[in-house]
Amino acid sequence: MIQPLLRRFVLAFLLLAPLFTQGQGLSGLVSESADFLPVDEAYRLEIEVVGPRELRLYWQIEDAYYLYQHRFKVKLEDAKGLVATTLEYSPALDKTDEFFGDVRVYYTYADLRLLTDRVFGEARLAVTSQGCADAGLCYPPHTEYFVVDASTGEIRPDTGDITGAAASSGAADRVPGGEGTALWLALLFAFLGGIILNAMPCVFPILSLKVLSFATGDPSAHHRHAWWYVLGVVVSFVAVATALITLQGMGSAIGWGFQLQSPGFVIALAYLFTAMGLSLSGMVQFGGGMMNMGGSLAGQGGNKGSFFTGVLAVVVASPCTAPFMGSALGFALTQSMPIALSVFVALGLGMASPMLLLSYSSLARRVLPRPGPWMETLKELLAFPLYATAVWLLWVAGKQAGVDTMATALAGLVMLALGLWLYRGGIARRTTALLCLALAVFLATLRGPAGNLDAGASREGTVPWSTSSLEGLRAEGVPVFVDVTADWCITCLANEQAVLFTKEMTAAFADRGVIYMIADWTQYDPVIGEFVSSHGRSGIPLYVMYPPNGGGEPFLLPQLLTRSIVLDALDRVTPDGQSL
Repeated sequence: MIQPLLRRFVLAFLLLAPLFTQGQGLSGLVSESADFLPVDEAYRLEIEVVGPRELRLYWQIEDAYYLYQHRFKVKLEDAKGLVATTLEYSPALDKTDEFFGDVRVYYTYADLRLLTDRVFGEARLAVTSQGCADAGLCYPPHTEYFVVDASTGEIRPDTGDITGAAASSGAADRVPGGEGTALWLALLFAFLGGIILNAMPCVFPILSLKVLSFATGDPSAHHRHAWWYVLGVVVSFVAVATALITLQGMGSAIGWGFQLQSPGFVIALAYLFTAMGLSLSGMVQFGGGMMNMGGSLAGQGGNKGSFFTGVLAVVVASPCTAPFMGSALGFALTQSMPIALSVFVALGLGMASPMLLLSYSSLARRVLPRPGPWMETLKELLAFPLYATAVWLLWVAGKQAGVDTMATALAGLVMLALGLWLYRGGIARRTTALLCLALAVFLATLRGPAGNLDAGASREGTVPWSTSSLEGLRAEGVPVFVDVTADWCITCLANEQAVLFTKEMTAAFADRGVIYMIADWTQYDPVIGEFVSSHGRSGIPLYVMYPPNGGGEPFLLPQLLTRSIVLDALDRVTPDGQSL
């Protein structure tokens, strides 16, 4: 059970972590209000079939609103699969934008030609755009769906009637269909992804602490604490969703786990894990009222402890992505705020449901060993995964911001441990403790020379990703595998060590002539963010296999890889198994 002072530390962490972040703040945020038009009224889209291989996309834009030229995206898919498309733009205005810098935008109207590489019949068209108002509001990317019949010229809103589109590898991880069907599938996928998230190593230590409390006490109290835990998880996911949608609406190309792209947040998370580990080890005896911070929230009541355990579980889950979760969140972040939040609520309910069921299970209570010294031993043992996680987080911070940053953060951890140890004494010790804690926060904000993030791309058999490199290789007819990864992504690291970077797999890529490209998203990179979102995902890992020209359309691999999955994908792009 999280003790009172640790709960206060959690509260302080949640309040102070934004101060550590760089370039991810919410300054200048303007909330959408009744003074602004709904997005579908500010930008009205009309579509016209010009010919068997050409469509016209025409937006009527209200006064004092504009659309970004570089934010237009289209996806056309018929019964034969994806249709390759090219956009031709009408002249646009140059603008220095608060969010994107020097860009080209459209006022009054935008007129685009959509050209296809082949004739198509009835197809599903997805059109994404993003715009802002001069008064300061930026809308999230907005996607509209249509059914287009080039042979008859008929255009109608998509209701999920297209069912013959070709499926790809990992199609079970997509959210197809019309708006109603897609929403229900997204909710289901989010719920399943939330359940699987409990099995991820980043969440296990926190859940273990909660499971310990079910070994003793009144079952009715377990039920109550479980519901408070559910509330903490759901509220936290809604808070993360709100921040994510807001930042995307302001023009940031970010996704799930975006906060870990800030070295400050990573260091703050390492501090939190260290404090929890010291508590479990019994090295720090947390007492009554440290700084009286959040006293009303972090009192002695067990309900509040259960709530903050749920909050903490979501915070530490951010480096992990579970199957089904990526596509559900990718769908959510293209929808309106209510729909997006409902998907995140489903994710939270899925993550919290095993704990809730456990609290009501009489069988689980019988299976758990009787209370005894083993509980204290297990609690102390669970401190070591937390210490290991803190070491890994500091390694991530070092990769992001250099070894000097990692060293000052380690010095800050020493001050943190000293401050927490001193705090249990008298007034003089507590005063010294507060100075140590303040010094720990100061050290966490110091930054040395940036780290070298290109090291991962120098691994044998890989090349660094860029849009131009990918397009050049594809133009040469070379099959390409793109791995979007990050040092803070536990799922990515697990896939790489267990499957992708083994000697067998390195030889398999080389034998088949498939180029392995690494896109490192450890730090914020809007270009990589755009690449991720263009494939319907909001987070990583993302694995895209590009066949050689004429070999079919690109397809996604699942987020959890096995040897057979990758080899099957390689066989699919090079059926004869020979180098091209």
